[in-house]
Amino acid sequence: MAGMLGWFHALLPREERFFDMFERHSHFICAGAKALRAMLDGGEAVEAHCRIVMQREREADEVTREVLIAVRRTFITPFDRIDIKDLITAMDNSIDQMQAAAKAIILFEVRSFTPQMRQMGDSIVEAAGLVEEAMPLFRSISAQAARLGGIAERITQIEGRADDIHDSGLRELYRAHAASDAMAFIVGNEIYNHLEEVVDRFDDVANEINGVVLDYV
Repeated sequence: MAGMLGWFHALLPREERFFDMFERHSHFICAGAKALRAMLDGGEAVEAHCRIVMQREREADEVTREVLIAVRRTFITPFDRIDIKDLITAMDNSIDQMQAAAKAIILFEVRSFTPQMRQMGDSIVEAAGLVEEAMPLFRSISAQAARLGGIAERITQIEGRADDIHDSGLRELYRAHAASDAMAFIVGNEIYNHLEEVVDRFDDVANEINGVVLDYV
């Protein structure tokens, strides 16, 4: 019987490719996060780094499409189909928000950024690195459940810290510009909100990681 099951399993589409696709997507997220962070250093290189964010977002979108097609066509998936869809969608939303932040920076022609904006950029890079670290662990989810839970918890902590940075940066921006330069405050507020959106989307990824672990283990 075991031999027959092995033979039957060999005929099924390879489920390994889901892990490959998640890992590939997480590499694009990481590269996008680093390029967005480089934009926040300001100066002449802002446009060049923005183009990198756009390119990585397109590549990540392509992987998301591959995953959603594979979910429909694969007989046996490594974990629940809904979990696969929700995880890749949450991951894709994080890089979509990076693209939105980059577009806002270009639209408003912002070329200098506050220390808090850069700190939020650091939080985004850190969260992206944790997502990249988490993806290979899904290959042995039972053995890695505790580690995956720990990574998700760290991402949530980063999100909480970034919220505090956002609030203090906004207060400072208000004090500096509200009376004298309302437009500078409006633009700065917009950039802060975009950066916060990115970090919030990483918190969604953390929740999805937790969800997969809870459903599976």
